[in-house]
Amino acid sequence: MKREKTKKITSIGGQALMEGIMMRGPLKTTVGVRKNDGSIELEEIQPLNLTKKYKLLRLPILRGVANMIDSLITGNKALMLSADKAMEGEEVPEEELSKFDLWLDKHFGEKAVGFIMGAAMVLAVVFCIAVFFFVPTWLFNLLASAFPFLNDAIIWRSAFEGILRIILFLIYMALVTLNKDIKRVFQYHGAEHKTIFCYEHELDLTVENVRKQSRFHPRCGTSFIVLMLIVGILIGLFIPFTDVWLRSSIKIALLPVTVGIGYELIKICGRHDNIITRIIAAPGIWMQHLTTKEPKDDMIEVAIEAMKDVIPENGEDIIK
Repeated sequence: MKREKTKKITSIGGQALMEGIMMRGPLKTTVGVRKNDGSIELEEIQPLNLTKKYKLLRLPILRGVANMIDSLITGNKALMLSADKAMEGEEVPEEELSKFDLWLDKHFGEKAVGFIMGAAMVLAVVFCIAVFFFVPTWLFNLLASAFPFLNDAIIWRSAFEGILRIILFLIYMALVTLNKDIKRVFQYHGAEHKTIFCYEHELDLTVENVRKQSRFHPRCGTSFIVLMLIVGILIGLFIPFTDVWLRSSIKIALLPVTVGIGYELIKICGRHDNIITRIIAAPGIWMQHLTTKEPKDDMIEVAIEAMKDVIPENGEDIIK
């Protein structure tokens, strides 16, 4: 796979939101949202910055876990902010509200969106643990009971579990893409990548220049997830247990190791462009065909404004 060479690599990263983008630079983090009236509103938010606060968390592997926690919490904060901004001034007639909507409004008021997102995240975590950890092990045990030879080598079990997780992830991403709102988020995701590439190519941040860039970037959260799934296959080779609960519990306990290794790999792929890093990055780049879509010009405009707001004047964002 041939990847565009860049003149410089920036530490700036981002996240697609509801009708907007979060750009995170070394000095500040900004959420840019396209509001109902067509204007672009920028608002700075404060990330946890765990690796800056605690030296121990700057060590390899640990920094991956710290950055994962930081990204999840900061990303959720940005997502709720973008939802509030995007829906600001949008009123739904009371007669069109369901009883559940009225209950939420009565008990939570303006915090209803945050409550729904929080509850959805909890349910999503529970669902992911069940589907991605317990189900593959349970299914392999069923298969092994019919074909006992599969128990002769742990590689069969680990490969089956890992490949099934990747297939399930592919199916999930393909299904959510069918939702028009999620598709718009994926378009903003494409705008984020294109804008970062434009900056790395040292081109003026204009809609025309950004539009020409690739929407597939090696430092993407999608690539990180794919790398974690692949690393999980390798880690599974060192877990000899076959019991569903025991094996799954150990894998969950080893998640920090999986996250840490995945982070180090994505970091290497973001900084270096050679045959080895291209091979490592390839599965994640392929997956980005599902999670990034070609953005509209008004989406690119939001990405550009958010990007400009986090670029430090002293060039501290450039990785040498």
